[in-house]
Amino acid sequence: MPSNTPLRRLLASASLVAACMPGVSALAQTSGETADTRLAPVTVTATRVEENLQDVPVSISTLSGEKLDTLKASGADVRFLSARVPSVVAESSFGRAFPRFYIRGIGNTDFDLNASQPVSLVYDDVPYESPILKGFPVFDLERIEVLRGPQGTLFGRNTPGGIIKFDSRKPQDEFEAYVRASYGTYNTRDFEGAVNLPLAEDILSVRLSGLYQERDPYVDNARTGESDRYEGFKEVAGRAQILFSPKGSDFEALLNLHARSNDGDARLFRANIIDRGNRGIGSDFDRETVFYDADNFLHQDTSGATLRLDKSLTDTIKATYVFGFETAEIESRGDIDGGFGAAFLGAGNFGPGFIPFASETSGAVDDLDQTTHEIRFVYDDGGRLRGQAGVFLFDEKVDIVSRSFNSLAPGRPQTTVARRSLDTESTGIFVSLGYDVTDRLEVAGGVRWSDDQKEFTTATVRSIGDEQVSWDVSATYAVSDALKTYARIAKGFRGPTIQQRFGQPSQAGSELVLSYEAGLKSELFDRRLRANASVYFYEIDGQQLTIVGGLTNDVSLFNADTSEGYGFEADLEAAPTERLLLTAGLSYNKTEFKDALILAPGCGARCTVLDPAVIVTTRAGPITRFNISGNSFPNAPEWIANVTARYAVPVTGGEVYGYTDWAFKGETNFFLYDSAEFGQDGYWEGGLKAGYKSDHDYDVSVFVRNMTDEEVLEGAIDFNNLTGFVNEPRTFGVQLLWNF
Repeated sequence: MPSNTPLRRLLASASLVAACMPGVSALAQTSGETADTRLAPVTVTATRVEENLQDVPVSISTLSGEKLDTLKASGADVRFLSARVPSVVAESSFGRAFPRFYIRGIGNTDFDLNASQPVSLVYDDVPYESPILKGFPVFDLERIEVLRGPQGTLFGRNTPGGIIKFDSRKPQDEFEAYVRASYGTYNTRDFEGAVNLPLAEDILSVRLSGLYQERDPYVDNARTGESDRYEGFKEVAGRAQILFSPKGSDFEALLNLHARSNDGDARLFRANIIDRGNRGIGSDFDRETVFYDADNFLHQDTSGATLRLDKSLTDTIKATYVFGFETAEIESRGDIDGGFGAAFLGAGNFGPGFIPFASETSGAVDDLDQTTHEIRFVYDDGGRLRGQAGVFLFDEKVDIVSRSFNSLAPGRPQTTVARRSLDTESTGIFVSLGYDVTDRLEVAGGVRWSDDQKEFTTATVRSIGDEQVSWDVSATYAVSDALKTYARIAKGFRGPTIQQRFGQPSQAGSELVLSYEAGLKSELFDRRLRANASVYFYEIDGQQLTIVGGLTNDVSLFNADTSEGYGFEADLEAAPTERLLLTAGLSYNKTEFKDALILAPGCGARCTVLDPAVIVTTRAGPITRFNISGNSFPNAPEWIANVTARYAVPVTGGEVYGYTDWAFKGETNFFLYDSAEFGQDGYWEGGLKAGYKSDHDYDVSVFVRNMTDEEVLEGAIDFNNLTGFVNEPRTFGVQLLWNF
């Protein structure tokens, strides 16, 4: 069998999964014998209708309840998902704005404000395509679903890597309220709450939710003598939902109004915190000190409205219409070189370390408007056949300004200003069918036609676009009531993209992904153990790649010919006894650029590039490039693992409990090229929570995040010096949760 066949890669990954399964069985055999230890069913909407997690032929992880609340403690933003779910990484060079997600290694390091990302974030049925919309805070959620692999049939554009789906708690016909308040290190205040009001019985209900997070600055600017100047933030967000659902009617209308205000600091870039020749944080790192001679701030405002209408047309056909409108503004300015001065000013006039030249830039979205419409029809008569069909329309208009400043000059005059606008229109038409061949065997398939068109305006107007067909086919077989197996083949699509900062416009053509996946889903030992696992192989034709930095503070787009990835994922949840609940996740993701020759510039900083050098002849003369063929994708660690454990002891009036969570992110390379410096070795990061949960609906606890005080790199800037940005510090706090 040829070594590069999808079947061989799937079998190789399956053998790794099988090696892990004996440990699973041993864990499950410690289970107790009472019904109280059974795991509750998990409902998901991965196929746009409610289904049991175990019935869906897709690799899915979910987060909800106490696990979700614990991971986002201490004012955390959406990046808390990184490595907390198999095959998922999240990072940002904008701090609490503009998260970049990677699933199975597929992602985009692009920091431009109209960057195209291959992982879609869907909030309450609406895809947030702009990167500045994707960081909307996590609060009052029913659950988060992570769907791995192409989702191009039902969810459409820009989903070749997968989807992260956020579902808010909806209004209901009973009064409900809660408040969660915490106080922690650096004077961090974190408040969240909601109230559900049934205004007219069985007709009208309202749910109001809110979030307030604030942290005082704690990082000093040693250059100016300012104490406690950076790393503060203030985040305010709210959501109002109105549900109209007349009793006895087959009509339902849900209006969702939401907004966010995010003020604080841009990402802190720290000059020369990496030692030449070594990965990770170097010997001179001081978390609470920077040396800036330039401004650093972030202001972000977003708001939107979603309207969902549901109506049963017949006993077997239901229609759903979803309208979404999102608008946003953002301005961010940062000291990109991470230090002060410049080497040409002479000794003592630059630092820390070698600063060849000063760099200070600003990016702003003056106006962003995203409008979506989707209408879909669901057919289900309770028989063997069921299906969906629909139409999706997307329109986005965004105006962007990028500025470069001379931070060494009085008043810091602008030296370069780049303005551009982008208008994106997309249409999708989709059909999906499922059929029960027998009581044990189900087959399903779907197809979607997409038309993506973009108009990019600078001094001139450029138009790009493409039409593609995405599809998927799957089969699910129930070996028994407790064990199901599935196989799925799916094609995903990401449309062409174009952008420009300070240089010439750059563009890349469409990206196509063909993915093969097989898995098993099981609930064993009288539903005391839920064990799901999958293996996969994918091949990308025309992968959109971004040269970030290197020789300039800019981005350049291009397409690779062929790339591939393969691996496995496993999700476990176990209740061995009534008092103990365990969860675990593990993934292996092997990615590789398969072209014989892919050339990329190295770094402008004094780093050590490990890839083969290639001399290229240009009109300006010979230049050095590096062949990155065979490298792994950026921000794509091979191993990710996570585990949580909760143990409770009953006491008078309630219980005393402890909860711990740990995540491992394997060795990671930050750029297309491989170097000795720009990466991070694998590490574990964990947290602990302990408290008292009363039978009278309140819970008081203490917590610690990053409890071992790990100091690691999350990314780097490579065009000036050995600049890096780092993870969150260790924090402690106390929290009160009260349900009314």
